[in-house]
Amino acid sequence: MTTARELDFQTLRDALGPLRDREQVAARLLEASAKHSFDPDTELDWTVPVDEGKWFWPPELVSLYGTPMWRRMSEEQRMDLARHEAASLASLGIWFEIILMQLLVRHIYDKPITSNHVRYALTEIADECRHSMMFGRMIQYGDAPAYQVPRKYHNRARILKTVSTTPGSFAGTLLGEEILDWMQRLTFPDERVQPLVRGVTRIHVVEEARHVRYAREELRRQMVTAPRWERELMKVSCGEAARVFSICFVNPQVYENVGLDRRAAVAQVRASGHRREVMQTGAKRLTDFFEDIGVLNGVGRALWRKSGLLA
Repeated sequence: MTTARELDFQTLRDALGPLRDREQVAARLLEASAKHSFDPDTELDWTVPVDEGKWFWPPELVSLYGTPMWRRMSEEQRMDLARHEAASLASLGIWFEIILMQLLVRHIYDKPITSNHVRYALTEIADECRHSMMFGRMIQYGDAPAYQVPRKYHNRARILKTVSTTPGSFAGTLLGEEILDWMQRLTFPDERVQPLVRGVTRIHVVEEARHVRYAREELRRQMVTAPRWERELMKVSCGEAARVFSICFVNPQVYENVGLDRRAAVAQVRASGHRREVMQTGAKRLTDFFEDIGVLNGVGRALWRKSGLLA
């Protein structure tokens, strides 16, 4: 007799198609890492002076762009806000990558230590270590403060990463990587942006492409092989992570630090159609993938809508 679990398993298997061999995927990623990995300390010229006529972040990606407040701001104040928002995003990136490294270490704890899959996870952890240091140097280069995630969300993430299952870990990985990756793909070719910042985003885009591939392949596997309770828990935890991520994306302190009214700025960002479109466009490749593999349904979908990342 066919059980409900077997039927559920087969339905997912049919929807996702054949899974790629885990070891072969990791072998290809290891080969790519050997050819296209960078040491930011030597790859980038950290002594190049700041160009006062260039932005630290493309203006269209600044949170207040196109709002009434933006139209009243001087060009100097707009560029200053972009500098602070770049620092805020870099700070968020460091916070996220520290979480990601912990999740990857947990993932490989029980895996065969000589496998390509584990070797690539360790390679990715090394990449993330370099990225975190690179983002820290970029914050210092821009002479901006490091913007910590609000304490309540910092502690909530402590709980999420502690109870996260393997599917939840890889879904969260993609959430943190793909939206920032989309923005950075617009940044590194933009000649209006500081050369050093363009160099940072170029390195991150090249190396994150491998991380995204690793996470997507493993999440597809987990959506077929994990027990139903684990998949359902992941959908809720991923939706909550999306909600928290959208709140923390830009620290509201940036507005005060450039002489703006914090509450008014936050209200205008929330009401901005342009900002909503930017965030949803940045998340679309991810939400399309999540839709395809069955992540966006039930309570999780409601949380994604609440985050503003799902159109």
